[in-house]
Amino acid sequence: MPERDGPDGGCVVVVGGTSGLGRDVAEHYAKRGREVVITGREAGRTEAVAAEIGGRTTGVAVDLAKPEGIAAALAGIGEVKHLVLAAFVRDVNKVSDYQIDRAVSLVTVKLVGYTEVAHTLQSRISTDGSVLLFGGGSKDRPFPGSATVSTVNAGVMGLVNVLAAELRPVRVNALHPGIVADSPFWARQPVEIHQTYTARTPTGRLTTMADVTDAVVFLLENPAVNAVNLDLNGGAGVV
Repeated sequence: MPERDGPDGGCVVVVGGTSGLGRDVAEHYAKRGREVVITGREAGRTEAVAAEIGGRTTGVAVDLAKPEGIAAALAGIGEVKHLVLAAFVRDVNKVSDYQIDRAVSLVTVKLVGYTEVAHTLQSRISTDGSVLLFGGGSKDRPFPGSATVSTVNAGVMGLVNVLAAELRPVRVNALHPGIVADSPFWARQPVEIHQTYTARTPTGRLTTMADVTDAVVFLLENPAVNAVNLDLNGGAGVV
């Protein structure tokens, strides 16, 4: 895919960019010479990760679970070309053993927090810029303990439509990965689990972090793509 963005024209903000999929996206843009801002909950760790990524990367501490503080935390960010909302709270929560505090935390981060970040930065996003929200495949394929995760990821679908309408001409899309085999969480799982899910995937392979970053770049940079919820799972679920 040819580069559509040069090194100038606004920064790339990755909320939740200290680890996993968010960090991989941040590293991609840092290697391309872009100014990158990553956020994390802890200032020291966020700044350390920014230094590890290198280039023109800086770190900002912000906790999406405390949305009242988001505007102040992001006050120092200037013009934004691309905004990636990748922060999440891992939650295993069954209806039969429902933990309200954990559920509220995840809902706050991915629905209230994502929206407040968009609200805070909307006047700083370039008119030819874009926003990318991370959802997840559990919106369609729930699993034991995904009561909140599945519900919130389905909520991201609706949020994309709202933001695309209200932020136009800024484009807004969402990516919903399935199992990402080499992500920090899934890489720790037993090989038998990988084999089971691979057998259910028509492509015969699980999604990788490189696949995810490639899809993120497409959704952020293709000027004709807007209000799209893209599943990324090798066709899992069709067989």
